[in-house]
Amino acid sequence: MAPSTSTTSPLSRLLLSLPKPGAARHPRPAPCPDAACSAKSPGAGLVLRRREAAAAVLSAAVLSRFLLLPAAAEAADSGGECPLEVAPSGLAFCDRVVGTGAAAQEGQLIRAHYTGKLEDGTVFDSSYKRGKPLTFRVGVGEVIKGWDQGIVGGEGIPPMLAGGKRTLKLPPALAYGEKGAGCRGWEPTSCVIPPNSTLLFDVEYVGTAFG
Repeated sequence: MAPSTSTTSPLSRLLLSLPKPGAARHPRPAPCPDAACSAKSPGAGLVLRRREAAAAVLSAAVLSRFLLLPAAAEAADSGGECPLEVAPSGLAFCDRVVGTGAAAQEGQLIRAHYTGKLEDGTVFDSSYKRGKPLTFRVGVGEVIKGWDQGIVGGEGIPPMLAGGKRTLKLPPALAYGEKGAGCRGWEPTSCVIPPNSTLLFDVEYVGTAFG
């Protein structure tokens, strides 16, 4: 028994409407009562085949909308290729997910998740591993310049919206510069972030914080 259309999804209803495997390609023509009808039947069959072809193209287009576009969006959000746009300051950014909440504003206390990586892909820090987003006041120098600019926006960079996810590529001048960070000695190799490092951050703007 075919599922009720009231309980099936639009995609399920579409699949149920497609021709079944093994179905006859050329339906048996209806009985023709006279010779004139028989003379017209080949043309009628051609029109029918054209309609079937058009229906198949339409079905393929609808299926692409249901299946391909969500898959592409999921790939982008899960670390797929994301082309970076370079701002005049040298900061490069790419929105993996555009948020739907309010825009970040200078001076706000906000919460943000992040993963920080060196250019070679080495992860040096991640709030996800700690299970708690970072809380800080954005745009007032509490974090490195690239973070303030990359979240609040400015100089060709739009502000992040709550719920958004953005990849940032920070030149050394907007990160930890010549000193690096997490150093335990005089040698650059002793630093978690070596001097003059370009850094990559995947930032998720969770939203404003209170308190």
